[in-house]
Amino acid sequence: MMKSWKDYLFVSIQFLLFGIYAFDFLPKFEIPQLLKYIALVISILGVVISVLSVLQLNKNLTVFPTPKTDSELITFGMYKFSRHPIYSGLILFTLGYAFFKASYFKIAIALILLLLFYFKTNYEEQKLLQKFSNYNDYKKKVNRFFPKIKKPQA
Repeated sequence: MMKSWKDYLFVSIQFLLFGIYAFDFLPKFEIPQLLKYIALVISILGVVISVLSVLQLNKNLTVFPTPKTDSELITFGMYKFSRHPIYSGLILFTLGYAFFKASYFKIAIALILLLLFYFKTNYEEQKLLQKFSNYNDYKKKVNRFFPKIKKPQA
């Protein structure tokens, strides 16, 4: 599939935000030590989810929202629980680490990344619907970022 200017825009903004995230321009806030370490665990979990998801995508991996021409739809592994687990892991990492560092600035960047990922996945899913006839069925079964929580049966 052909990439458009939107592909380059989304990726450029994403990498710009990752670069900015490395810095910290605002004062810190106080957070209890226990919550700090819970945030660190969430951050590490985010890294694990992202790495596993990248490995499961294998040859289908691209930084761009437009899928590769020879790509296949992956619905197993982490993709059984989330349609975009790499982004899910990045959200968990950036938010978790922001709270671990008690950084207003990092929290703001993490929330902007979440918003970017929402719009980027909307665009990406338009492309996936064009490429894969079964994507709509997959979309109905699996949430965008985080697993569906099933209601207990009465």
